[in-house]
Amino acid sequence: MANLAVLPFFYDDIDRLRYLHYLEETRVQSFFYLHSYCLMTNHLHLLLETKEHPTGNIMRKLNSRYAISFNKRHNLDGHVFQGRYHAVMIESPEHFTSTSRYIHLNPVKANIVQNPEHYKWSSYSAYANGTPNRHITTTEILRYFQTPANYTTYVQGSDPISQN
Repeated sequence: MANLAVLPFFYDDIDRLRYLHYLEETRVQSFFYLHSYCLMTNHLHLLLETKEHPTGNIMRKLNSRYAISFNKRHNLDGHVFQGRYHAVMIESPEHFTSTSRYIHLNPVKANIVQNPEHYKWSSYSAYANGTPNRHITTTEILRYFQTPANYTTYVQGSDPISQN
């Protein structure tokens, strides 16, 4: 049996762009806030907040749409996301901000880039330098840091919140 954790979700940038397209369509239809994301080769992270629709339903819709497209494009059959969905309830501001940091540091920890700003398949550049990103809202996370510079300092090694 193949290890699902190492099979890719994304073969190339076209796959990643398609996933972001379906993510945006699902976000508009299901009305949720996306605070952070990172698309890796064999997994992804989304920090989302929903009020009306259960997260599991949102992810099922999003992942099903992407899997059909992925399988068709690559002439594959079967599950793409089977057994890989995992959700955690965010219970505090510290958990919220540390989850965003974890997501943005994923490509650094995987030794893909040295700086999270250099990874184009995450929302980090929207926080670090204000690069427009229609998929996310930065307001809630930046509310805890006052400035993007404070957030980048937090992500890259120190915590300006606890230093105040």
